[in-house]
Amino acid sequence: MPNLVLSNFNIVCATLGGFITLFGLVSYLCKEGFYLSESLISLLAGLTFSPHAANFVRPLDYANGSEQDLETITLYFTRLVLGVQLVLAGVQLPSRYLQTEWRSLILLLGPGMVFMWLSSSMIIWGLVPHLSFLHALAVGACITPTDPVLSNSIVKGKFADKNIPKELQRIIIAESGANDGLGYPFLFFALYLIKYTGEHGAGQPGGASKAMGYWFGNTLGYVIVLSVIYGAIVGWVAKELLHWAEKRKYVDKESFLVFAITLALFIVGTVGMIGSDDVLACFIAGNVFTWDDWFRLETLDDSLQPTIDMLLNLSVFMWFGAVCPWASFAHNNVIPIYRLIFIGVLILLFRRLPVVFAMHSKIHQIEEKKQALFVGFFGPIGVSAIFYLYIGLEFLKATTADGVEREDAERLGEVMTVVIWFLAICSIVCLAYFPLSVPLGKIGWHLPRTISRAISSQNASTDPKEPPPFHIELQNARQQQSTSPHDIDNCPSRVMFRIGRTTISNGTSQQIDGGASRVSTPIRRGSALSSTEIRAAAPADRSAIRFAEQHRYTAIDSDWNTAA
Repeated sequence: MPNLVLSNFNIVCATLGGFITLFGLVSYLCKEGFYLSESLISLLAGLTFSPHAANFVRPLDYANGSEQDLETITLYFTRLVLGVQLVLAGVQLPSRYLQTEWRSLILLLGPGMVFMWLSSSMIIWGLVPHLSFLHALAVGACITPTDPVLSNSIVKGKFADKNIPKELQRIIIAESGANDGLGYPFLFFALYLIKYTGEHGAGQPGGASKAMGYWFGNTLGYVIVLSVIYGAIVGWVAKELLHWAEKRKYVDKESFLVFAITLALFIVGTVGMIGSDDVLACFIAGNVFTWDDWFRLETLDDSLQPTIDMLLNLSVFMWFGAVCPWASFAHNNVIPIYRLIFIGVLILLFRRLPVVFAMHSKIHQIEEKKQALFVGFFGPIGVSAIFYLYIGLEFLKATTADGVEREDAERLGEVMTVVIWFLAICSIVCLAYFPLSVPLGKIGWHLPRTISRAISSQNASTDPKEPPPFHIELQNARQQQSTSPHDIDNCPSRVMFRIGRTTISNGTSQQIDGGASRVSTPIRRGSALSSTEIRAAAPADRSAIRFAEQHRYTAIDSDWNTAA
């Protein structure tokens, strides 16, 4: 008689494989048709299969019934996902990106992160009962970094290519990659002060001076600076070794494509062993690894890296759905559910939006106020927040008095668990529908203008004394009436329309990919077009003007000829 072997391993393999297989059948429909992120879908799948519902996935059993071991598993899982994600984020940035765009990054990583930390902490301090501001700083530090895993749902794919400029995509990737590793100083600034000054320093003598000494020496020096140096060295050595092996034909295609992922695993392991910041080291290594743009261009059309990235992302959010303390949101000893909801709304609105909107004129990638609102609202809280949550809990468990975890540290751990998990879930859910805000924003931007033009046209038709609003149509009509096959030689010479630093003739146009037009006549340098001249252009020329403006007037193929 055959026996059923319902072991945890078999159930997990069947559940995870079955979900990813079924999701793959409708993945394009979900992501490009309904604009649903894979993070939300996998989160809901994890909740469905968790002990809260179907009970197929039982995380506590895998940790031998130990809550502490379960926290350790989650911490290591997030480290793995962030390490791979950040190496790939560094690799996909253009050559020397951190060097060429340092001014924009300094603003986002300096004043931007400080504001996000303080604003989040103040909201949490104001709404969590009986919480000191120092404890609120520790909670706020965990949600300060923007999550690179969730960022991919908006800056990659067909939707992003259609709605978000490339420069804006790149600065979002660079910021989310860099600030992920820079969360350590904010978190440990608060944690060291709590350890050595909380409860009058019970069990931990030394006071504020010892706390600041550890913060400067250990956190800034050993964790941050060492990780940057280590990541840069490893990334450069890996680049040179791969160049050497590829030049001599020692490396096969499969090993070449997987090189960045194995590099991430190596950095996570080695930096973890020395106790430094493996997350930041991975991002720096990925950027240095493709400093000359060679590896990025060689793997530009490769699908192996995105595939592994997708598998890790689906797995980690499914795990989050299974291990998230859903019941504690409504039943806990630190904050009622209605206050949690207020915190979620206020964090999404005021954590990041004001500072990005205030600084957007200094960040050249953010060209318009619409883009400033987009970047300001788009600051996801996800895998990185859970990573820092368990880093903080691990530190607090070591804050003891008489061999027992201190009471203030225990309560802070409960506050961090409830608030940070809730904010991560809020961000994942809101981000799942966030792409809809871009097309809705376009409708809101163009609808008033369309209504205004319609009203103007109606007023013009009723009042004969008013000139017609669109003179271009009448002018084109007159030209068409006066032009015939018999007087073709009397046609006026072609008009030259100047856009930016180029001059484009209104000659023959033809369609290219994306619906834009290209002009077959040469381009030469000139002065900028006025808005009247642009409106006077033929439809094909207006398409060429828009295309040239979007691509900063650079030639895209052999049909665009640049003058000497």
